[in-house]
Amino acid sequence: MGGGIKVRELLIDLLDSLGWAVWLEIITERPQCIYYFGPFLTQQEAISHQEGYLQDLKEEKSVGITVRIVRCKPRELTICSDVPPDDWI
Repeated sequence: MGGGIKVRELLIDLLDSLGWAVWLEIITERPQCIYYFGPFLTQQEAISHQEGYLQDLKEEKSVGITVRIVRCKPRELTICSDVPPDDWI
């Protein structure tokens, strides 16, 4: 079973290096941020993990949450505006 996991990880790494891996792109209005979670092998796998990420953002009081499933190679995993956290309230 351990060999299958290694092959899967290698496949995800290959797809990610080519920009073909699946990522969850979660955009919040407040704070104004874009978050990338992944990489995943399939859209179904990404969907199965999204609830945990959404719950974390809701606990952090993020609002205006939009989720997209994308194939990409993000340069940064979190991109936020320069608004100081005190101004988010």
